[in-house]
Amino acid sequence: MPGVKHGGAGVLAGVGRSSRELGIVVVLAGALALFFLVASSAAPVSATPRALSLPSTRGEEPGPGFSIYLPLAQGPVPASECPTTSSAVYLAVPMHTPPTDRPAPQHGDLNLALRGYVPTTADLGLVDYDGETDSDPPQLPGLVRGSRVPGIASAYRVREWDWGCGSDGCRGEPIDRPPVTLIGIAVNAGEQIYIPSRDAEVNRNASRAVVLYADSRRITLKYTTDDNVVRGYAVHIEDVCVDPSLLSLYRDLDAHGRQRLPGLRNDDPLGTAPGSQIGVAVRDSGSFMDPRAKKDWWQIVR
Repeated sequence: MPGVKHGGAGVLAGVGRSSRELGIVVVLAGALALFFLVASSAAPVSATPRALSLPSTRGEEPGPGFSIYLPLAQGPVPASECPTTSSAVYLAVPMHTPPTDRPAPQHGDLNLALRGYVPTTADLGLVDYDGETDSDPPQLPGLVRGSRVPGIASAYRVREWDWGCGSDGCRGEPIDRPPVTLIGIAVNAGEQIYIPSRDAEVNRNASRAVVLYADSRRITLKYTTDDNVVRGYAVHIEDVCVDPSLLSLYRDLDAHGRQRLPGLRNDDPLGTAPGSQIGVAVRDSGSFMDPRAKKDWWQIVR
């Protein structure tokens, strides 16, 4: 009947509209729920230093890893996040002593990760020391470019190295004199890092330092062409993304007997900062010095 057919069509149309409206509501509700689920699962950024755990070195009883406290306000950045390519070109410098007496990664004077370091509470300003002053020591402000003098954001104590323990030695207690032997220097994430600057050259191509050890996240510099830290200045830089070209050259020269090693001039970038701090330790004829000493490593600061 026409009336029945008309009434039936009106009911079906109403049902169709209701279904479509219900579907829209369900979709919107699902999207809103998904948004809150994702937002609530996002991990907050930590504002405190984190620790990397290293396995026990040779000569020690197995046990829980030793914690290296990296000077990072936002926590360690994985090495995989460092640059993997580079167009930089570096020079090889002839060395004037025989190669180091053991592989560099196993050498407690070259690879600072073996020693490790622990945080300490200390004045984060520059410190005035008495005594003689070298006229041309490495200058830590040279680590960064521009007119700014980088600040000190954290302080650490590097551990001793016991050469009588095992075949390669093992780490000891934290050094207590001087009271600070490694500092976290404030930098901008992603900025280029250079060697602590110095006037004296180590060879005729204007290199000021050579690379005694490098991996993807640390580098050890020597301000002579001796393949050791026995004489002259050495600097350890921690938690820096070493330039891939520099790292490749170092590994190649190391594999071929270390008769030559990479040389760096004052204006050669050695890598980039992955975070807001890099760690720096300074040595003079093997001894760890206080990197806060104004008369030595910060002479340009008035």
